Amino acid sequence: MSNIIEHLSKDKKLAEIIPLITLPEIDTHNDIYLDLLDSIVSQQLSVKVATVIFNRFLNLFDDLSPTPQKILDLDIEAMRGCGLSYQKAGYIKNIAQYWIDHHELNRDWLSMSDEDIIKELSSIKGVGKWTVQMILMFRLNRLDIFPIDDLGIRQGMTHLYQIESFGKEAMREMTAIAENWKPYRSIACRYIWRWKDTLKMNNEQ
Repeated sequence: MSNIIEHLSKDKKLAEIIPLITLPEIDTHNDIYLDLLDSIVSQQLSVKVATVIFNRFLNLFDDLSPTPQKILDLDIEAMRGCGLSYQKAGYIKNIAQYWIDHHELNRDWLSMSDEDIIKELSSIKGVGKWTVQMILMFRLNRLDIFPIDDLGIRQGMTHLYQIESFGKEAMREMTAIAENWKPYRSIACRYIWRWKDTLKMNNEQ
């Protein structure tokens, strides 16, 4: 990690915030199925609310194990009853059907490229590029992902780098800044997320 910090610290703005933050370790594993389900539930919800709804969803299954076939057999109204919208319930069933159709439960995702994983998983209706990027970063521990569509990253970079442009021009500016972080853009983004959250907490106190 020291070589990563040394590289990212060449960016003067990152060098200011890195000493203030400790990043939690990532538990890397090859089973991303449950993470995909969780990501659908979490869309456009706070972490607290998403956790409650996902736990309710898991409790629909006797062994807390929502296998693809069990999900397909589950009545959609039961899914609605735990707080899922019809749309999200449909997306979860899409993932279950995909897993059955493609026999992906034992696939070696760790050996695949970032681009191939994004292309494949985002073909599932309801699973967007951002969702796959989060799995790449926080489950497969890929080091060079830049989720420019993430609101938290855009807000954090705007504040940290005092970006005054808007829209596409701002995104081009952020992308250019992130080029200097390669091949560790994921780590830089994690620092910015944590810094932004810390800043927010301090402002609320």
